[in-house]
Amino acid sequence: MRTDVLHAVRLARLDLTLVARNTTVLFNVLLLPLLMAWVFTQTQGDSEIAGVPGRLYVLTGVPGLMLGFAVFINLVNSFTARREELVLKRLRGGQPSSAAVLAGSALGALALFLGQVVLLVIWIRQSDGVLPVNVPLLVLAAVLGVALFSLFAAAFSGITPNAELAQITVLPVILIMMIGAPVAFPVGVLPGPMGTISTLLPVTPVVTIMRTAFLGADHFSGSGEALSMAGQWVAALPSLGILLAWIAVAALLARWLFRWEPRRG
Repeated sequence: MRTDVLHAVRLARLDLTLVARNTTVLFNVLLLPLLMAWVFTQTQGDSEIAGVPGRLYVLTGVPGLMLGFAVFINLVNSFTARREELVLKRLRGGQPSSAAVLAGSALGALALFLGQVVLLVIWIRQSDGVLPVNVPLLVLAAVLGVALFSLFAAAFSGITPNAELAQITVLPVILIMMIGAPVAFPVGVLPGPMGTISTLLPVTPVVTIMRTAFLGADHFSGSGEALSMAGQWVAALPSLGILLAWIAVAALLARWLFRWEPRRG
C-alpha cells in the first residue's frame, strides 16, 4: 500500500513536470478556463443572480469548466497518448499497481485543479473582497469532482482511437458541461425536463456544492439564503449523494472501457 502511494506521488510529479514543459497544454488546462471565466463575467454587467452579483455568481461556478479542461481533457489526451506509445503497458508491467498508475494521473490533475481554484480565490478576493466560507466542504467537492472526471477520462480514453482524435471524443462532454451546468445561471431557470437533466449532470453537484461552500448560502435550491456551517453540510447531502452515485457509474465505465494496450483495427 505504502509503495503504491509513493509510486502514485512520483507519477503525479512527473505529470506536472510534463505539463509545465508544454506551453500549449499549460495554456489549455490552466489558463483557458480562467480566460473563459473572464469572458463570461463581461456579459453580466450589474445583474444579480440569487442575491449575488452576476460576476461573483459566474466566478464561483467556473470550477465546473476547470474540471472539463484541467482534468477531463487533460487526462483523456494523456491516457490515450501513453497507451498508443506503450507507456501504460510498460508501467503496468513494472512495480506500480494498475491502481497506482491511474491514481498518479488523478493526483496530478487534482494538483492542477486546486492550483486553478487558488488562482480563482485570489481573483475573487481582489475583485469582490470575498473569501471561501466553508473550505473543508469546498475541498471535499474538489476532490470528489476530480475523482469523478478522472474516471470518466479513463473510460473515454478507451473509446478514443488515438491522441489526434481525443479532441473530438471529449467535445460532446465539454459542450454539455458549458451549456447544461449552472455556471452562469441557477438550475431553476431552466424549463421542466431541462432543469431536471441539469440537476442530474455529473458536474452540477460539484458546481453547486463549491458555490454554496464559497458563498455560505443555499445555491442548491437557488434561493441564495444564508446558511450556517452545519446547514451547508446538511444542504449538500443530496448533491453529495448524486456525486457519489456518478463516481460509482464512472468507475464501472472505466473498468469496462479503459485499455492498457493500443487499440487494434
